[in-house]
Amino acid sequence: MSKPEEAGSGTQDEGSDTRLAPDPFTAVLPALSALGAIASIASINWAGQDKTPERARARRKAGTALRDLETCCMGLVEIFRRFQRNPKLFAGEGASAASPLKFGVLGTRVPADGARLFQQLVNDVASMLVLAAQNSFDVMCAVEDGEIEAPEELFFAFGEAQERLNKVIQGRATLKVSVDTGLELAERLLQLVRELKKHRKE
Repeated sequence: MSKPEEAGSGTQDEGSDTRLAPDPFTAVLPALSALGAIASIASINWAGQDKTPERARARRKAGTALRDLETCCMGLVEIFRRFQRNPKLFAGEGASAASPLKFGVLGTRVPADGARLFQQLVNDVASMLVLAAQNSFDVMCAVEDGEIEAPEELFFAFGEAQERLNKVIQGRATLKVSVDTGLELAERLLQLVRELKKHRKE
């Protein structure tokens, strides 16, 4: 993913033409959803079924799925860090700081580079959401098929991350809290995926 400049870091002065930025939650909520896809690995420990001879084999090897999921987690860590580096757009600077989680949060006025940054990040979030959903599904298939044998405590840890995400949504956390918690959970899920890699059967 590209790493564009911070919003408003160009040479335009205060009197330059600005535009109203889109609702920040249109970027932050899908990023949280990507984390939710990864955290859902918790459920396979209780809902998985024993493999039957009739069931089709997974198309991807467990090692490949785990490696791609780790890369996805790293991408989400960077996305949430970019949210934090641009509080005017994404992390609740100004009037939107105290707004609870909802659509309809009034965006700030930003110069052209800020608008470009917003769109670039939305594109990156969309890509990560697709990858997180697919790679998490493939990892869960590998667990269900016995290619990954992890201790129950590791699945409980994924479940704890899932509960923290649920609290952000159910408690209608502010934009800043949503972003800060998202970064913490992205880093935590990265650790858990790396731990899961250690339990792949050779």
